[in-house]
Amino acid sequence: MPGLDVVSPEITEPWPLEDQSGLAGRDLLSLRDLTPGEVEFLLHLAWRVKAQPARYRQALEGKALALLFEKPSLRTRVTFELGMLQLGGHSVCLGPQEVGLGKREAVKDVARNLSRWVDAIAARVFSHQSLQELADHASVPVINALTDIEHPCQALGDYLTLLEHKGHLPGLTLAWVGDGNNVLHSLIYGAACLGVHLRVATPTGYEPAPQVVADSRNRGGGIVLTHDPVEAVAHADAVYTDVWASMGQEGEAEVRRKVFQPYQVNAELMVKAGPQALFMHCLPARRGLEVTDEVIDSASSIVLDQAENRLHVQKAILLAFLAY
Repeated sequence: MPGLDVVSPEITEPWPLEDQSGLAGRDLLSLRDLTPGEVEFLLHLAWRVKAQPARYRQALEGKALALLFEKPSLRTRVTFELGMLQLGGHSVCLGPQEVGLGKREAVKDVARNLSRWVDAIAARVFSHQSLQELADHASVPVINALTDIEHPCQALGDYLTLLEHKGHLPGLTLAWVGDGNNVLHSLIYGAACLGVHLRVATPTGYEPAPQVVADSRNRGGGIVLTHDPVEAVAHADAVYTDVWASMGQEGEAEVRRKVFQPYQVNAELMVKAGPQALFMHCLPARRGLEVTDEVIDSASSIVLDQAENRLHVQKAILLAFLAY
């Protein structure tokens, strides 16, 4: 696989919309479904969209995106809505009160109705099964805006941010400290595509899903699992953490707080990583729990760059999957 290095948007023309590597009209449910070349394409396109936004201002003129949100959202909703607006399209956001997937109305009926009105559906849902059912019955692209299993938009934004700060991706070491959750699953699949070495430190019983790890290793992913955060972060290029209890796990919060306390990312742990290590978090952060203020507010923290790049990556996704 060719190395994914920083390209110069000033001298490189944006990729034409017709050159989409076969992504147009497809669903984005999991990074597992993308080839290394397709992941690279999306990152390169996001890089160019960010550098030259005016060139894409009317690229999705007349297109409409439905946002289905069962969970609260700041970054995902704002970046998808602004992304469509900045590409010349429109979006409509529907919360659980308006839709009630599988409760007020069958998932397949929601999918079939929306397919008559909009050009794509981005769904942020509790169950990955709901997302899969939407995709099975929709005749327009369905984009995973977060499920209990994966968060591909977040992982793509994260890898774009690493690319910007480090200048390349193949050969980098990314350390994850904390829960083996949906964001980690997408990072694992992305790492296998991009040649990133991933070290994962979790408490016993909170590891990433075995099938995700096996799939990644079958694709050549260099993933190391450990229960020692110091081992995971040693000489890493970046240290990543997330909340200890995700949405839907609030009832486990107190138990998890005790289990995960040794996995807090603090100044002492970042010293073990070394002065070159960046700090990453997908946000929202529980300051004082999984990360201390001195780390998240430090010069090594790139969490706001990650948040910004959600906009540019999602614009690239919308262009690649809708521009047909």
